[in-house]
Amino acid sequence: FDFYQSLPALSQGNVAQQIFWYTAFTADMVKPQSEGNNTVDADGNPLWRMAPSPHGPYWEEGQKVGYQDVGSWTILKSTPVDRAKAAWLYAQFAVSKTVDVKKSHVGLTFIRESTINDESFTERAPKLGGLIEFYRSPDRVRWSPTGINVPDYPKLAQIWWQQIGDVNSGAFTPQQAMDRLAAEMDTTMARMQAADEAANVYNGCGPRLNEERDPEYWLSQPGAPKPKLENEKPMGVTINYDELVARWAQN
Repeated sequence: FDFYQSLPALSQGNVAQQIFWYTAFTADMVKPQSEGNNTVDADGNPLWRMAPSPHGPYWEEGQKVGYQDVGSWTILKSTPVDRAKAAWLYAQFAVSKTVDVKKSHVGLTFIRESTINDESFTERAPKLGGLIEFYRSPDRVRWSPTGINVPDYPKLAQIWWQQIGDVNSGAFTPQQAMDRLAAEMDTTMARMQAADEAANVYNGCGPRLNEERDPEYWLSQPGAPKPKLENEKPMGVTINYDELVARWAQN
């Protein structure tokens, strides 16, 4: 299944493990069996559990384990004052406790911490497969916002997905695909930089590329990517899920 087919496929009950997970997926996964969901029992209890993302051998304590998309409200400077005031009032309404609790029960995507801690979610938690326990735990801060925005996402995303397809088909090894990805992104961002410098296409916010250097230069910089490990696939270690949830509850 590709990304867009995966969500309907999950509720069929034929997927053993889903690595990439949006909380927005959860709503379909907790529907009753009568609505075609094969991942809950007759009483609506999930036959699956959410668990923290695994990490690989390059991960170190203090690093994040994954990311969360963080939404925001944008009111343009050019917006007439009366409309901006109306938009600001609506934004406050939309993120109010009453609205967010209702919305979160429907879509299972949270805005407010007070919603996560609401008594109604304490009651519903056993039906949500670990979602509430995770968001109430200290581990949730290991999933930080995505960071610096990608310049011109549509232009760069198409390069990324092409490489994924070529690796999946066996046309390229992962290393070949990553090398090609880096080269094509550099070429594309160089064009973006030139357009921004010449005509302010990106309002001065376009990419600014560093000069090309030997990899050892970058690997020696603080916080840089790490040199390749001799063993990139050490023996995996699994934590007991019930122990993990108990640890969350103690904090």
